[in-house]
Amino acid sequence: MSTSNKHVPAETHEWVSFDDPGEERTWLFDVTFLSSRWTCIFGHGCQGVLTGPAPELVQGCCSYGAHFTGKKDARTVEQSAATLSPDIWQFHRQGQKGVVKKLPDGDLGTRLVEGACIFLNRPGFPAGPGCALHLAAEAQGRSHVELKPEVCWQLPLRREDETSPDGRVTSVVRQWDRRHWGEGGEEFHWWCTEDPAAFVGHAPVYVTMRIELETMAGKKVYKRLAAYLDERTAPDARITLLPHPTVRR
Repeated sequence: MSTSNKHVPAETHEWVSFDDPGEERTWLFDVTFLSSRWTCIFGHGCQGVLTGPAPELVQGCCSYGAHFTGKKDARTVEQSAATLSPDIWQFHRQGQKGVVKKLPDGDLGTRLVEGACIFLNRPGFPAGPGCALHLAAEAQGRSHVELKPEVCWQLPLRREDETSPDGRVTSVVRQWDRRHWGEGGEEFHWWCTEDPAAFVGHAPVYVTMRIELETMAGKKVYKRLAAYLDERTAPDARITLLPHPTVRR
């Protein structure tokens, strides 16, 4: 048995929902994105999030710096910055003056240097372009989840929590869309979950982003999610998964 995609609206996503085994929480996961072959193509076709194509800048989604989720997130990154060396981090000298700033909306974010995040190494730097925190994690044999701002290691995943009047929490884990950036997102020339060029991964997102999902939802919840998706993506699965809208188009 299989599902027909003939009359499916263009932006349709499939979802799966189940209760948390350890607390008053219901999880809702975007099956369509998590089972897709999306992968980060930073430096390999990523056009960046400026108002025009700029692959030669190799900035990815780092052009505007990172918004921290709170003081704890900012402290984690400040501590990570203190461990970076000049051979890993192009703007090490500038970073000695601090890496966190207060944004106009009152939130905290990373400082900008020369038109992008202070942690972004530019083309021509010996260690290579890209996030210095990410490079440091790789050099130390650690997950980048431990060193980077939460929004950076989660992208393009997004978790949204909503508490009902009775105190039960509904947590939604989905792909990060343009609209989640606010009005500025509509000005992006390009966004990776909208381009088939980024859907060329060797394995589904729920496999390649296991550590991120475990950190966002917990290992027990991830194990249950992965078991469900393993069954849905098996070669002999009875019901065909709906392809991601980007590749359907």
